[in-house]
Amino acid sequence: MKTAAIITARGGSKRIPRKNIKEFCGKPILAYSIEAAIASGVFDTVMVSTDDEEIAGIARQYGAEVPFFRSEKTANDYATTSDVLMEVLQEYGKRGEHFETVCCIYPTAPFITPERLRSAMELLAETKADSVLPVVRFGFPPQRGVVVEDGYLKFKWPQYRSARSQDLEPFYHDVGQFYCLSTAGFERQQALIMEKTVPLVLPEAEIQDIDTEEDWELAELKYRILKEKENGNR
Repeated sequence: MKTAAIITARGGSKRIPRKNIKEFCGKPILAYSIEAAIASGVFDTVMVSTDDEEIAGIARQYGAEVPFFRSEKTANDYATTSDVLMEVLQEYGKRGEHFETVCCIYPTAPFITPERLRSAMELLAETKADSVLPVVRFGFPPQRGVVVEDGYLKFKWPQYRSARSQDLEPFYHDVGQFYCLSTAGFERQQALIMEKTVPLVLPEAEIQDIDTEEDWELAELKYRILKEKENGNR
């Protein structure tokens, strides 16, 4: 069964210029996704989907393939991840290459490890799910969230105002690192969260959205702390 890691790294980035190849703790942030995918040992192909020559050069430097470039349609601000994946799979199909499973990996996800990728791909195979989605539990119960109405705070769901946190159903959200997919399921449903999506629950310490410069600094701090702990436990 052939499987591919598809790392999505276009050139445009508005909030953090050249975000996908900006240096993160000593090397381009894209390198972390590539190295984790290669070191996991579970992919026949590790490729980067990009529209940018510089990104392609860095991707190849760290061991990824860039067999073709994105079209204009999937290189703009409105293209979805699903659009990019579908184009990649179709382009490989034209070349006679087909993959039973794929893992879409974001280029700004330095907390990904080879072990996490192996676990997720094993979970996909064991459960025969359409997809495996890494998630994290909300630190505060959303059921007790408040909204602003006419300048005043009000409980969105007043029925939960006195509920104990431990009595409320846990809510989770996508951590924005990677998605392991059955190709057949994805091509049929063209979505990342599908009919049979299995969660892979991650700890808060191993995730960080990186959308602003402040996020970037926080991610570097968390990454260094994790590495110090790992080195201290050896």
